[in-house]
Amino acid sequence: MKGIVLALLLLMFWGKELLAQTAFYQGKSIRLIAGTSAGGAQDLWARFLALHFGKHIPGNPDIVVQNMPGAGSMIAANHIYNVAKPDGLTLGMFNPSLYIEQLTGQKEVQYDWLKFTWIGSPEPINQVLFVRADTPYKTLEDIRKATEPPRCAATGRGTAGHFYPKLIEEALGTKFNMVVGYGGGGDMDMAIEKGEIHCRAGTTSAFVVREPTRTWYKNGFVRPLVQSGLTREAKLPEVPTIYELMEAQKTPEAFRRVAKVMLASGDLGRPVAGGPGLPAERIKILRDAFNKMVGDTEFLADAKKRGLEVIPLRGEELERIGKELLVQPPDVIERVKKVLAQ
Repeated sequence: MKGIVLALLLLMFWGKELLAQTAFYQGKSIRLIAGTSAGGAQDLWARFLALHFGKHIPGNPDIVVQNMPGAGSMIAANHIYNVAKPDGLTLGMFNPSLYIEQLTGQKEVQYDWLKFTWIGSPEPINQVLFVRADTPYKTLEDIRKATEPPRCAATGRGTAGHFYPKLIEEALGTKFNMVVGYGGGGDMDMAIEKGEIHCRAGTTSAFVVREPTRTWYKNGFVRPLVQSGLTREAKLPEVPTIYELMEAQKTPEAFRRVAKVMLASGDLGRPVAGGPGLPAERIKILRDAFNKMVGDTEFLADAKKRGLEVIPLRGEELERIGKELLVQPPDVIERVKKVLAQ
């Protein structure tokens, strides 16, 4: 008899909790801010997640994507942190390397990375530097010896597209003329096609499976030179990693530690986050929904159809990695600043 009463009480409690969760999101929309312009990998992931995420949130809210490019997606990060209400109705996907801007004390930073509400990430991301094949820069050695450096695009200073070439400069003795201010991957690809720039860094996952880089690589329009992962991407077996090249060049161990800190943004992947101060029950709803989504067979089948590889990271893990990254000794921070200042 006591067992039945207890079961009824638990059922009533769970029922009320589910009703409260459903009641909040019922009939509402969640705004998902993508910190880049339309057409790039970040934007494509945001729109893909928007198709599936709401199905797993009690109340089934619509997910509406809003592009907010600028300053390497820092405008979006600052907006989510300072402007958006902490009610779980505004989330964002912004550049995972923005922790570096806080680590180095950049004045444009209006957020505390550790106080974002981390929901989850659908995939880790590594970088690949690629160059138009019809330029004189066929190899990194050609770039090292060039009298005029290649023009390389990035959305903003401090982003992976900016600091990855800078890391290559410091580690391997090359030189790039960085051109920043592009709205996103689509804009940079157009600039490469027009010949405005020669090279850029992008994610390996986007490079090998999405247009236009998939076709560019296949028909020889671009040539990948170096990738950032600890191991080579299976679809880019001929492209060396920066770690292999640092080993061959006998790059000092002190700088290798700096490279590890800066390239850790790849572990964060494509994080979905809310601002500070979200109620604990709202955080749980969103994290649970994200975890259900990335394990859902329909979501995974759709991802496979689109050429997307899902290797998710939970919100709690994003939170843990962030805490580790923001605690660095002064000498490492100074070396990071040096790389970014070049």
